[in-house]
Parts: sequence; C-alpha cells; structure tokens
Amino acid sequence: MRAKKGQLSILESIVQKNQSLTSKFLYNAVVRLGVKVRIAFVHEWLVTYAGSEKVLSEMLKDFPEADLFCLVDFSDGRYKSHFLGKTFRTSFLQRFKALSGIYRYFFPLMSIAVEQFDLSGYDIVVSNSHSVAKGVITGPDQLHICYCYTPMRYAWDLQHQYLREQRFDGRPRGVVARAVLHRARIWDTRTANGVDHFIACSEYIGRRIWKAYRRSSDVIYPGVDTNYFRIGGTKGDYYFTSSRMVPYKKIPLIVEAFRQMPDKKLVVIGDGPQYKDALRRAGPNVSVLGYQPDDVLLKHMQEAKAFIFMAEEDFGITPLEAQACGTPVLAFGRGGASETVVDGVTGFHFWEQSAQAVCDVVAKFENSTVTFDPATIRQHAERFSIARFRTEFKNLVLAKWQAHSRANAGVKERVKNEAGLRDRANGTGRSLPHQAPA
Repeated sequence: MRAKKGQLSILESIVQKNQSLTSKFLYNAVVRLGVKVRIAFVHEWLVTYAGSEKVLSEMLKDFPEADLFCLVDFSDGRYKSHFLGKTFRTSFLQRFKALSGIYRYFFPLMSIAVEQFDLSGYDIVVSNSHSVAKGVITGPDQLHICYCYTPMRYAWDLQHQYLREQRFDGRPRGVVARAVLHRARIWDTRTANGVDHFIACSEYIGRRIWKAYRRSSDVIYPGVDTNYFRIGGTKGDYYFTSSRMVPYKKIPLIVEAFRQMPDKKLVVIGDGPQYKDALRRAGPNVSVLGYQPDDVLLKHMQEAKAFIFMAEEDFGITPLEAQACGTPVLAFGRGGASETVVDGVTGFHFWEQSAQAVCDVVAKFENSTVTFDPATIRQHAERFSIARFRTEFKNLVLAKWQAHSRANAGVKERVKNEAGLRDRANGTGRSLPHQAPA
C-alpha cells in the first residue's frame, strides 16, 4: 500500500458509511485516490480447466489487474482465454515440461518451488490452494488471503486412504511416501502461520482447516454456472454420473453397483486412471462413454432420472450442476454433498461408499413417495450461483484489505509516536519552533 494517511481515511469513511457499495466501486475509488493496490493470485498447477481453475477465473474477473503465478503451466495456452489472456508466471519446475505426464511426482519439490516466488511487490496475495500454494512467502505489510479447497488431504486425514489407493501401503516405497508426507505435514502447519485470512470452500473444509491448523475461516461456496446448466429436455429412464476417474471418486464402484441391478441403466461420462477399471466392470446396462464435450454432458445431466455421486468431496460442483438442471442427486452424505444436497428435497443421501449402498439408495429413490420437483431443485442450486460467489469473494477481499491497511497505519503511527517519546526522553528530540529550548 502506498496511500497517504489522509487518502486512507477517506477510503475508510466511504466503506464505513456505506457497506453496501460494490467492490468494483471501491476498487475504482482506490485507483482515483492514487492508491495503487497490486494483487497476485497464486495457483498450484495448470494442466486442465476444472474446479479450482474455474474458481480462479471468476476471481480474476473482479480483479483484472492482478498477476497470476503457478508452479507449472502445461496447458500450452489452451485455457488462456479463461484468464483474460494473461500468462502465468511459473517456477523452476516449468523446466521439466518433458515430464508433464508425471508432474504430481514433483510434489517433494513443490514446497521449495512455491517459496521462490518473489511477491514482495504486491499488496494483496490470494493463494488458490489445495496443496502448496498457501506456502508463498509474504511480509507483515502484505495481506495474504488463502482460498482453501482443503488442507492437503493426502497428508492429513486421508493419508491412509491415499496410500492404499496408490498401492503404496505395505511396500518399501510406502516407507518413503510416509516420510515425505510426515515432512509435508510439518511444512503445511508452519506455512499456515503466513496466511492472514482463510476462506473455506465449504463448512466441511472449514472444520478440516480448524483441525489441521487451529485457524478459523470464512465460508464462501464456489459458484455453479446456473446460466449454462438449466432445466431442459425430457427425462429418460437412466441414471447418470460424471467425473474424472481417480480413486477417491469411486466411479468403478458405482458401475459395479449397476452391474448388480441389470434392470437399471447407467450412463458414465469421464476419463482418467480408473477408466479401464470402470469399463471392465460394466455390464450391458452400463454405458461408459469416456470424455465427452460439454453439450453432451449437459444433455445427459438434464435428461437423467437421477445423478449418482459417491465421492467424499471438499465441495463438489457436479452435484450442483445436476441440481441446476432440475435433476435429483443420490449422494454420499459426507463432505461437501452433505451441504449441497438436501435429503428428501433435492435428492437422497447414503452413508457408505459401497456398491450395496448405491443399490439401496436407488431402491429407496424408486420406491419413494417424495415428488422431486425440478423447479424446486433448481431453485436450491441457484443459491450457489457464480454471481453470488463473485460478490461474496470480492467484498471479503476488499473488507479484509481495508481492515489490514487501517491496522498497519495504526501500528506505524504508534511506532512513530513511541520513537519520538524515546528521543525526547534521551534529550535528542527536536523542539517545536514556537517552544523555547529546555
């Protein structure tokens, strides 16, 4: 911040008198007052355009002058338009682009890499973090806000599940993995101290932040594109699921469940490491389509009888996209889905990640007397709109910056006054012009 005291007071009075002013107005007021606030967004890696990348894209729209940083950008410019044409500033890990297919194995180096970003020229730093982004180094006059999707889940409460799914458990390389994750927890805890304010993507993640770091957080749910995902088409006679096929999403288990229900149809969209496993388990009543364009995904989302969601997600945007289409959701009742799916109103919860649990909830859905009204389901999803996310995020950032600036100005004034008192006590202070020397 380079504001003069008078300029800062003017800005503070504007905020205090009218808290309902939009952040865009406030941001422009800052610029008009000659106060240039430099903002940096720090992302982890850019290899696809999915959940956290979509959130970052929306953040950027309200702070278009911000600079972007990430550890690696292996996107070859495919997603540049989503980020206002900006180029990400990357770390030394970018030199290993030839190994982009195994970038996750760079994890032991990521904590070092993120600390090498020189962000000293920025007033506000926003880390968009589910792994190491919050580890950037900032100074006492800078404001560091972390939008946290989760403390690194594979290092904390999901470590044992992660080791099993990666087939590390009980093997010699598992010893190495445990040692790396032990050091990761120490680093993760230490770097939480460098964050001034945490924003959690759900109440569930707010609890995880408290458990790992003993830090409170504000909850701002990510936004669902309710303009694109909307009610349409005619309901078909099939269930639907869509996801990147990684272990914790449990897609093969959903496929296995429908293999046990040959009279029920399932359509699966998505690809990933477990695609072949899902394909192998599929019976004749299950269609595994792999990756499909957005219009195909939308059509299936709109016309499905219900959407099946089995992951214990930090938030989980896909169930809300289904609800925006008026489609009820049958979801595992832990994690973000416990907050976004209303049991008995917009779908049903089930309580075990097993094929039998999916069979049971499908039977419950088919035999239920509940009328799942598409308009009611969509109305619930609209509470999680992108417009709502952008308003809440930008207002929080600017409110925190205003409070941070005021606190810093107060500290500097107090230090200056205390220094003057010390000088006078030591006989080194200057007398005021109208006073006679002592």
